[in-house]
Amino acid sequence: MSNLPQKSHSPASIGLGDSIAKITSATKLDVLAEKIAQVAGASDCGCKKRQQTLNQMFPYNTQQSQSPFPRKSK
Repeated sequence: MSNLPQKSHSPASIGLGDSIAKITSATKLDVLAEKIAQVAGASDCGCKKRQQTLNQMFPYNTQQSQSPFPRKSK
């Protein structure tokens, strides 16, 4: 057995908001946004609402789309 920590896999992104949230979390910009909101006197930085809005505006197509061009068969 290895002593390396296990990576937890985050769920698949359903839209642009999820992808941005993953990037800001990995770079710790989400923590910075919360701190700025706190200093400014806001109760929330608005990140979750922005994430939901972006997911609705720019969803990823999870279904295979029908291409107007024929696919090359193997």
